[in-house]
Amino acid sequence: MADARGLISAVCYRDPKAALAWLERAFDFELAMLIEDAEGDLAHSEMRHGEALIMIGNEWSEDHRSPASIGGKTTQTVHINIDVDVDAHCARARGAGAEILAEPADQFYGARTYRCRDPEGHIWTVAQTTRQVSREEAEQASGLKITGWV
Repeated sequence: MADARGLISAVCYRDPKAALAWLERAFDFELAMLIEDAEGDLAHSEMRHGEALIMIGNEWSEDHRSPASIGGKTTQTVHINIDVDVDAHCARARGAGAEILAEPADQFYGARTYRCRDPEGHIWTVAQTTRQVSREEAEQASGLKITGWV
C-alpha cells in the first residue's frame, strides 16, 4: 500500500480496470499502485487525488459487490474536495459518461457541489469551497443547529 494516512475508501467494481481508466478520465485521479496476477487480472490498485487515496478493486465476496451487481443499491458515497472550477469538473465527468444526479449548486456551508453516478452505479459528490462561512452564518442560512464546526 502506498504511504497514506487516515481513512481510505475501498470501492468494488465488476470491471476494476475499466473503473481505473474512467476515474482518471472523469475525475483526474492518478494511478498510484497496480498489482496484477500472472494472467493480468487485477489483484489490488490504488488511485490518488491530490493527497487523498482510494482503493479500486474487484468484487471479491458476496458482501463486496458493485452497485451494478446488486440492483444499483449503494451503502456509501465518496466525497471529493477539489480546488478547481466545480462546474468544469462536472462537465468533464458528464463528458466521461457520469450520470449527473444533482447539478452544481451553492451550499449554505460555503461550498459548490454536484453529485453523479459512475458507470457501475457508485455515487460521488464533488465539492469546491467557494467562500468561508462561520458556524453562525451556516446556522442562519440553513435553520439548523450545528455542533462541532471547525
